[in-house]
Amino acid sequence: MPTNPNVGPNDIIVGLDIGTTKIACFVGQLNEHGKVVILGSGRSESLGVKRGVVSNIQQTVDSIRRAVDEAERNSGVTIKRVNVGIAGQHIRSHQRNGMITRSNGLQEISQADIDLLIKQQKDYVNAPGEEIIHVMPQEYTVDGEPGIKEPIGMNGIRLEAMFHVITGQVNAISNIFRCIDIAELEVDQLILEPLASSAAVLHEDELEAGVALVDIGGGTTDIAIFQDHVIRHTAVIAMGGNIVTEDIRKGCSIMVRQAEKLKQTFGSAIATKMKDNEIVCIPGLRGRPPREISRRNLAAIIEARMMEIIELIHYEIKNSGHEADLVGGIVLTGGGALLKHVAQLFEYHTGISCRTGYPNEHLAELPDETLTSPSFSTGVGLVLKGYEERVKVTEPSVIKDETQPEERGRDLGFKSRFMSKIKDFFEADDDIIE
Repeated sequence: MPTNPNVGPNDIIVGLDIGTTKIACFVGQLNEHGKVVILGSGRSESLGVKRGVVSNIQQTVDSIRRAVDEAERNSGVTIKRVNVGIAGQHIRSHQRNGMITRSNGLQEISQADIDLLIKQQKDYVNAPGEEIIHVMPQEYTVDGEPGIKEPIGMNGIRLEAMFHVITGQVNAISNIFRCIDIAELEVDQLILEPLASSAAVLHEDELEAGVALVDIGGGTTDIAIFQDHVIRHTAVIAMGGNIVTEDIRKGCSIMVRQAEKLKQTFGSAIATKMKDNEIVCIPGLRGRPPREISRRNLAAIIEARMMEIIELIHYEIKNSGHEADLVGGIVLTGGGALLKHVAQLFEYHTGISCRTGYPNEHLAELPDETLTSPSFSTGVGLVLKGYEERVKVTEPSVIKDETQPEERGRDLGFKSRFMSKIKDFFEADDDIIE
């Protein structure tokens, strides 16, 4: 965790993970050693989100309020501003080039030059209905010399950069802002969820060697590939743990809650790991006899769907062009990573080493050991990324800071780009989305 004199122990950062199956809120604070301590958390069932996208405003707002209220009680902190995660099938990633010609090649390249390159990308004309969420520099070229990671302080006239740009649908983003606003909160930063998860579970050596983070959530599976500490590829697959639960429900003719409990308690991603004579008894509905389900048959249902998800993930890894660079292998996180033998199934069908990532890699302490579950990687990561971004925007810069003190630390450029769009969105449709 980077340190900065402008980011101190009194700064509270809140992460709000608006997921398909749950909404989780985490409150963090820096200790005297510059490490993040989770002061408290809250969670609630997510009723208004489908595949990472808000589908019912009021239900989502109610779920947010329940999670935030619980986090306030547990942490003793009044929550006003939150770092919100964003995911969903509408997320797109692009590779783009930028270039500026400096008037004085003998003058050192400064942060102002980098900011100008980033501004060019933010001013880029996107597809209709899309808006930029993140602009992440990958590497720079100075006067034709490529592969430069840090150009500040160098001399040169022509400065070029390769950027990884993340975009999302304006309507989907506006719905998130609307939910936060109705819940009487403010958006501090909007952060791509796989970036948040990576901050919580990945080691520094993995980021350098090359690693693919796979976050298997309820409605979506998020992928982020890193190499040389740089994000190289991101993707969102519109399938997650819920579709596995639905397959169990249909295949075993049981209720959804029974299917979910079966998956979590007795499920396996590899059918051959189960014995033929292992039977699970499920209580029947009123007046009906209980059902007996073979664990091997249950695992066969799970394995078939997980194979489909793994094939899509492997395609994205190969499509990124960095499959051969994944010395650190694949790191699984999210609720889907808790499925028994899922890491072995990944290794068998991709040929890439795999481990399960837990969100306690960069924390000083947690108030509850249950928060180390991969299910909470995104929520914890939103707190960690919140501190990272706060450090970036509070570092001294050659650009004059004319914002008011209470506005510093927020991505005002991002927020201002959305204000007019959100206003138009509200005026065009003031009804609650059902």
